[in-house]
Amino acid sequence: MAEVNIESVVQALKSIIPVGLERVALHEPTFQGNEWEYVKECIDTGWVSSVGKFVDQIEKQLAEYTGMKRAVAVVNGTAALHVCLKLVGVERDDEVLVPTLTFVATANAVSYCGAIPHFVDSSLTTLGLDPYKLESYLKEIAEVKNGICCNKKTGRRIKAIMPMHTFGHPVELEALIPICEKYKIQLVEDAAESLGSFYKGKHTGHWGKVAGLSFNGNKVITTGGGGAILTNDEELGKLAKHLTTTAKIPHHWSFSHDSIGFNYRMPNINAALGCAQLENLPRFIKEKRTLADKYEKAFSGIEGLKFFKEPAESKSNYWLNVLMLNKSDQALRDAILEATNKQGIMTRPVWELMHEQAIYKFCPHMPDLSGAKEIRDRLINIPSSPFLGV
Repeated sequence: MAEVNIESVVQALKSIIPVGLERVALHEPTFQGNEWEYVKECIDTGWVSSVGKFVDQIEKQLAEYTGMKRAVAVVNGTAALHVCLKLVGVERDDEVLVPTLTFVATANAVSYCGAIPHFVDSSLTTLGLDPYKLESYLKEIAEVKNGICCNKKTGRRIKAIMPMHTFGHPVELEALIPICEKYKIQLVEDAAESLGSFYKGKHTGHWGKVAGLSFNGNKVITTGGGGAILTNDEELGKLAKHLTTTAKIPHHWSFSHDSIGFNYRMPNINAALGCAQLENLPRFIKEKRTLADKYEKAFSGIEGLKFFKEPAESKSNYWLNVLMLNKSDQALRDAILEATNKQGIMTRPVWELMHEQAIYKFCPHMPDLSGAKEIRDRLINIPSSPFLGV
């Protein structure tokens, strides 16, 4: 079998990129709607901080778009995940199952609770948490006593699981839910990368009790910095809003707080940007899916790699597009990264695995993490901004 021709990869990328661009980012924001008008309104009226009409508006728009009952806007995606874990009862010294192949924010949110990330493997089919390997692993290490799942090896409670929808591709949630029910584990979706992605006709976030979104500058839509909590539980939605606004009891002048809350409110000026972005979200998704089709065709004739397509029964936002090298060609990954970046085309490998990070080496993990390791060694992210799909 012939190995990847690096020059062919560069040329395939150049065939998609508009002529005249000196440098192409991995994913950059697009501002072509009402962003300036809404942000200027905040400045003109002075409503730039933690309250204002755009905070209420973005929460309403998010709930409508995703089909969720409640959305709570917060300062970033990591804060959203932190509060999600608190909402499902994660406490100090609990264990939370998370994929070792994820952005560090997933594990950090667990640590913010004083809990311990427990790293599990990922699937080459979805790039996300592998429910089948998880089920076999839990049969070995977990037992349920009095409705509580315990790790037989550490003696700690396994309270929750937080699958992350990698690059916008939904995890195989239908296979995961029965495992959570059997072992009494709370499902929290890390949907930071999957706004605009659907699994079996439902937007990501519907499958867990709560979910967290991110609106960082490189996401499908951006509020500059920001995120949101999604839930179909009205009471949890109210509690999320309360906890993220310092747990202050509403009163005209008194400052009374009934819990240790968090100052995680999204400022109105950021929400204004997000409202304008959300108005164009359907267009962004359409352009990104068109771009994915272009890439699939451009790379179809190149030996040694494949363009990664959305998993079965999913409709992905294709947040970051993915090339997967054949296993026999994975040694060429860094050479391809070097050649493309030298041409001004930003490409990136996936994150380093969490269980190998110095800060998380002490944490428990599956002995077999071969799926995550293979994805790490074979994967290359390529430019994915919506305007490339126009």
